[in-house]
Amino acid sequence: MKIHEYQAKRILKKYGAPVPNGEVATTPEAAEKIARELDMPVVVKAQVHVGGRGKAGGVKLAHNFSEVTEHASAILGMDIKGITVRKVLVESGVNIDRELYCGLIVDRASKRIVLMVSAEGGVEIEEVAAKTPEKILKVQIKRHLGLCDYIVREAGFFLDLPKQALRPFGAILKGLYAAFCDNDCSLAEINPLVVTGDGDVIACDAKMNFDDNALDRHPEVAEMRDEGEEEPLEIEARKADVNYVKLDGKIGCIVNGAGLAMATMDVVKHYGGAPANFLDIGGGAKAEQVAQALRIVTSDENVNTILFNIFGGIVRCDRVAEGILMAQKQLKLDLPIVIRLVGTNEDKARDMLKDAGLITMPTMSEAAQKAVEMSQQ
Repeated sequence: MKIHEYQAKRILKKYGAPVPNGEVATTPEAAEKIARELDMPVVVKAQVHVGGRGKAGGVKLAHNFSEVTEHASAILGMDIKGITVRKVLVESGVNIDRELYCGLIVDRASKRIVLMVSAEGGVEIEEVAAKTPEKILKVQIKRHLGLCDYIVREAGFFLDLPKQALRPFGAILKGLYAAFCDNDCSLAEINPLVVTGDGDVIACDAKMNFDDNALDRHPEVAEMRDEGEEEPLEIEARKADVNYVKLDGKIGCIVNGAGLAMATMDVVKHYGGAPANFLDIGGGAKAEQVAQALRIVTSDENVNTILFNIFGGIVRCDRVAEGILMAQKQLKLDLPIVIRLVGTNEDKARDMLKDAGLITMPTMSEAAQKAVEMSQQ
């Protein structure tokens, strides 16, 4: 789950990180009212769950109240990478001397949290990693030791920070690490982390993503979810307890198990097709969930073929077949549906489907090939 910059800054502030004063507005008038409580200049920033806001014109400096209103009017309603801006953050400007990057991620290969810092702040870290990877320091953190002082010093020296900035820099890093661990984050970053002309260190931007599986432990974080920023079909899938991610292809994939779902998408790509989604109905899916998954996938107007790839272990093949037939009847589907069912009660499932006008294939490869063929007709 993602949250907005202003929400991430509120969390960081609780952990002692200095952030610029500011509030969120949804109208130009509200933006101006906030600005009147701050010292000029102020920054008006679009609040959306994507990067590249500055390049898109979603971050503007205002030197007077009329500019605040003008910038807020231009930014609210703006489209940034397919997302409409509905909120702006109005906050005090900062006397920037240097812009740095610091962030924490979960590295699944090492099974550790990794600290990353770079002197190339204000730039998307992916761009820095692609063009100048030597400008990024990565340090693995042992969970039982935490963010030790020697790691903070190593990061500060790598960034060539002045002596007076090392202590506040360390306090911010430790606050970021505590926020990351306490809230089950999958990513937390400050970009840019600014060193001011006076030697202060301030978090001028912040981003946090959270482990969806841990949200039950953090209801206060779950309340920050902004469904207006999310894909509507993904919201519907989450409510149906189905794991779904929308993609750009034409073959709707319905699979049980995340690993098999990834393999299915790979095989579809291998045979020249493009998956329209990742969808895992889970190991114990009932017929109703299968039917709901089919409704979600077919709600994507780009989908022209459905591919079922089911390995029946905990989930029985006949339950999947029941769900397919239920959805076919309710939705009056006219899309080609290719099905591979293997495992528990597969013979019973095939008997249930044999008169339904569906295409059944014995192997995953053959099913993927057939789905690609049907999608290209």
